[in-house]
Amino acid sequence: MKLRTFLTALTAVFAISVAQTATAGSCGGGDHSHDTIVDKAAADGNFSTLIAAVEAAGLQEVLSGHGPFTVFAPTDAAFAALPAGTVESLLKPENLDQLKAILTYHVVPKNVLSSQIKNGDNFVKTVGGNTLNVEKEYDEVMIGSAKVVAVDIKASNGVIHVIDEVLLPKS
Repeated sequence: MKLRTFLTALTAVFAISVAQTATAGSCGGGDHSHDTIVDKAAADGNFSTLIAAVEAAGLQEVLSGHGPFTVFAPTDAAFAALPAGTVESLLKPENLDQLKAILTYHVVPKNVLSSQIKNGDNFVKTVGGNTLNVEKEYDEVMIGSAKVVAVDIKASNGVIHVIDEVLLPKS
């Protein structure tokens, strides 16, 4: 019985030290939760198509990495507004490069909070190498014809801004 008590106590001490080490090593951002951009999007419930696309493209690990990233995240409704069959076609293995190009067009490799967006045109470089024009007029923010409908959803590795359309890079 004493051995069992000792092993239980040892296990508890080990678990606490591992948890403290993990906590100390992963609190580098402004958000003190440990939910990554992928975790936040998955938990929200309005981004299941985006999450499926990220997984199909093999980008889940990247967007769960250290960052920082800013993701302009299209909702499920935004994906549903694409022409019929578009999402299904993009999720096919033979269209992986096109899917990656579209997804990386939605990601900026730094934190861009809404308070940093100035009135007028703001040009930001995406991880795909393209440039997005984030246009702000008064309190309305647009990226092309996509409207930003929610801002500053903070994650441990960046921030999400919700948009109402899927951004398509120019070919």
